[in-house]
Amino acid sequence: MPQISRCSRKQQSGFTLLELLVVMVIIGLLAGYVGPKFFSQIGKSEVKTAQAQIVSLEKALDQFRLDVGRYPTTEEGLGALNSAPAGLNKWDGPYLRKGVPLDPWEHAYQYRSPGEHGDFDLFSFGKDGQPGGSDEAADIVNW
Repeated sequence: MPQISRCSRKQQSGFTLLELLVVMVIIGLLAGYVGPKFFSQIGKSEVKTAQAQIVSLEKALDQFRLDVGRYPTTEEGLGALNSAPAGLNKWDGPYLRKGVPLDPWEHAYQYRSPGEHGDFDLFSFGKDGQPGGSDEAADIVNW
């Protein structure tokens, strides 16, 4: 009976170190290309959210004006949309379903009435929370 040699055993399955390195490099290149594009879209969505919130607050302020006959003063602020300022009999709010939202960067919206650019100015300082800026740090305004 002939003896079977151990040299004829099956080839071992698996990946070589070189194959794993090639795959890791490809994944790294894809992440390096796709990652920045993905995160830039997040920044754009925050800006669009702030713009949509400003439009919503404008509508609530317009409803306040229709009921009361004027916009809230700077001192009354946006809080006048949820609770009646003292001495206003015609207030028929609340004009927002929830409280006044913070902007997407967790800063309060700025409100001035009378405004420098219209009946009222409503704006967010953007991501940096400071006046001015560019890109994601730019101010988002209602004028």
